[in-house]
Amino acid sequence: MAVPYLELHTGPGRGYPVAQVVGRGESVDVLYRHTDWFKVRTERGIEGWASAQDLSRTLLADGSRFTVNLGDRAGFRSHTWEGGVFAGAYAGATLISAYAALSVTDNLKIEADASQYLGNISNGYLFDIGLAHVFMPEWRVSPFVTLGTGIELVEPKATLAQPINRSDQLGYAGIGLRCYLTRRFFLRGEFRSNEIFTRTNTNEVDKEWRVGFAFFY
Repeated sequence: MAVPYLELHTGPGRGYPVAQVVGRGESVDVLYRHTDWFKVRTERGIEGWASAQDLSRTLLADGSRFTVNLGDRAGFRSHTWEGGVFAGAYAGATLISAYAALSVTDNLKIEADASQYLGNISNGYLFDIGLAHVFMPEWRVSPFVTLGTGIELVEPKATLAQPINRSDQLGYAGIGLRCYLTRRFFLRGEFRSNEIFTRTNTNEVDKEWRVGFAFFY
């Protein structure tokens, strides 16, 4: 190692205590990675967790410096998982939302999201699952389209009578943009058109927009 010592924690985080210290000249084997922490095994068979920041100051067996991929444009184009949180509006109501996605290919992703909206007449929840197609994943700003289905749980507000909650099935189609920021983070904005199938007025469409931060790994 190129540093005087390497601290090994009992878990992947600074909040875990230091259980072992590896001195200069000793070696460790990297077992696997969890976010920006690496589980390693010492020459004496002791296992612990080292931060990416600390490991980046150590040397490999050939004398080259240990490098840690903290995320880049190549990872933005090709990765397995992503997720994010958003704020926006749904049918005129304030919306907060979170999503997770699994990449089938660089262009095609399976997405699931959960949202809550707060309106003057009613509050509600949205649970959706669908597909997203990214047209140019190698671009720093890349457009995409979405298509999927879900359910809406509505909680009407009332002062004179007991309101009746209801659930509606919906389908959605949307367009949006993804903009790479730095490391593993990007900005995502989206506009959706939600058609509610189980309402009496089948032509009624609820507009939704949201923007927020997302990450990939």
